[in-house]
Amino acid sequence: MRFPPSFLDEIRTRLPVSEVVGRRVKLKKQGREFAGLSPFNAEKTPSFFVNDQKGFYHCFSSGKHGDVFDFLMETEGLPFGEAVERLASMAGLPLPDVTPEAAAKEARRRTLHEVMEMAAAFFEAELQARAGAKARGYLSDRGLGPSTQKRFRLGYAPGDRFALKEALGKAGVPVSDMVETGLLIAGDDIPVPYDRFRDRVMFPITDLKGRVVAFGGRALEKDVPAKYLNSPETPLFHKGSLLYNAYSARAAVQKGAPVIAVEGYVDVIALVEAGFEGAVAPLGTALTEEQLQLLWRMADEPVLLFDGDKAGRRAAFRAVGLALPHIKPGKSLSFGALPDGQDPDDLIRASGREAMEGVLAQAQPLSAMLWARETEGSNLETPERRAALEARIGEAVAAIQDENVRRHYKQDLQDRLRRLLSPGSENRPRRFEGGWSAAPGRSGNFRPQNGRFMREPPLVPGTELARSAVVRGPLASLPRNEALLLFCLINHPWLMDEYAEEVAGLPFANKDADRLRRALLEAHLEGAHEGEALTEHLTREDLDALAQRVRAFANPKMDWPAYPDTAPEDARLWWLQRAALHQKAYALSKELREAERSLGSDPSEANFAWLRDVRERLSAAEGTEALVEGFGASSGRGSHKSV
Repeated sequence: MRFPPSFLDEIRTRLPVSEVVGRRVKLKKQGREFAGLSPFNAEKTPSFFVNDQKGFYHCFSSGKHGDVFDFLMETEGLPFGEAVERLASMAGLPLPDVTPEAAAKEARRRTLHEVMEMAAAFFEAELQARAGAKARGYLSDRGLGPSTQKRFRLGYAPGDRFALKEALGKAGVPVSDMVETGLLIAGDDIPVPYDRFRDRVMFPITDLKGRVVAFGGRALEKDVPAKYLNSPETPLFHKGSLLYNAYSARAAVQKGAPVIAVEGYVDVIALVEAGFEGAVAPLGTALTEEQLQLLWRMADEPVLLFDGDKAGRRAAFRAVGLALPHIKPGKSLSFGALPDGQDPDDLIRASGREAMEGVLAQAQPLSAMLWARETEGSNLETPERRAALEARIGEAVAAIQDENVRRHYKQDLQDRLRRLLSPGSENRPRRFEGGWSAAPGRSGNFRPQNGRFMREPPLVPGTELARSAVVRGPLASLPRNEALLLFCLINHPWLMDEYAEEVAGLPFANKDADRLRRALLEAHLEGAHEGEALTEHLTREDLDALAQRVRAFANPKMDWPAYPDTAPEDARLWWLQRAALHQKAYALSKELREAERSLGSDPSEANFAWLRDVRERLSAAEGTEALVEGFGASSGRGSHKSV
């Protein structure tokens, strides 16, 4: 086969029909379609239409109909092969090798698709069997009943290490196929490959043709190392280029559904069940450029729906930077904000469809989110700081490649800047267009209120808690204890063989540290827990910079057992002591806050005694921390050097 179907599909995915046709026909947007004069017949009234979502053109005057390949063949008289070569060049794709090996590879892909379909059917059957009772209970508690389970082909992976392997093996599927599709975990140090997904609710992930190419598994037990586990990268699955539910969402968009991108699988299902059938989600990663292009092929202005907390703002700001170079006339993004502490599933279950409609109605345009990103927490009391803000805005606008859009953004942001810096605005809050509140020279958090972000006062830790050396970590941007524990795990991944449950159960207060901890556990499960494999895994998860920050916390003199060239017994003892200290500090910090609140509401002798007791234990814990930090500092380096 000269051009494998997967290669032709990739061209269709990368090149909207309107982009190819628009080089020859002047098109005008009409609803969800484009219209223009027929390139096949002379006419004065447009009868030629292009639909990017469906991937075709249709000419009513001539009856001609087709995709991008047909268009070049019809309008330029090219044979199919030359049309493919021309379009591949436009899409930036190298032509596939014309070899027997290439044909065999394409046949192999078809075989692997069959294996994934068999696995999906197995998981579906297990969910409805006796073994799936616990999983059905979990889904029922989340409001996902039998009809929803069937609609999204939800399943259950049994807890047995070889359940799927044995079932597919009986059907004649080779172990090598199961390994290649990511269904089994294998490696040089694993004598017998075993099921990747065990005791998990299973979410099938499909490609844009509706074929199952991967799975996401949600753990049913709390102490499992990874709450959510996705299939690894395979010949069928590249998680940065697909969206969960994209196949069904594309069909819904044709019927007028808005495209809404959320963070999780259950959030997508909740939105779809509430009537928002254009809901999609990234696959366990931050939004990628390929996923953004896929969103734009589905709709001109998809809505990105993030939580209203700091993590949600960071995700929104990251999406702004990703989108700016690619926005065009009529192609942009909107940003919705959920109430603090609620995801789409929570909001819909608590307040119904109407609440979600209210959030979507208040979605902010990309320009407002860019302005918020550049001004949030800004102190503009000096000319230099105001000039720095102006420079940042200029750099952001310069990233926009389309000249017309760049010109309008420049004008819009200059107007906002002029209003901000106008006389009398420096010392009072100002509500800017788009619903954002910003007080120059003041810091604070934004929170959504009635669908809009509003400023709330900065958080100030309690005095006793802030003074504690043991407890102050969770109040910092990255707590030292959490950073050091992660640093040790990065350098000594074998610790997760012995203490995976302990690692998963550590109480991490910092969300970024918790993300890194989960990524390390996931990499360990996938056999990519050290060296270049770990580096690549962390880069894919957008955690490489955080890993570098973690390394910066370690002191070569005080924390030497956590460094990579340390004897295993030293690293193990240090990690166990540090983990125990961290758990004790976390418990004490929680008890201290409770004691302070109790004394504040009831200044009794008993509550005062309780507070004094917690302080004394806190002081003792600080002494323990000093011992741990000085562990082996004088003589322990001998074992460190002997390795």
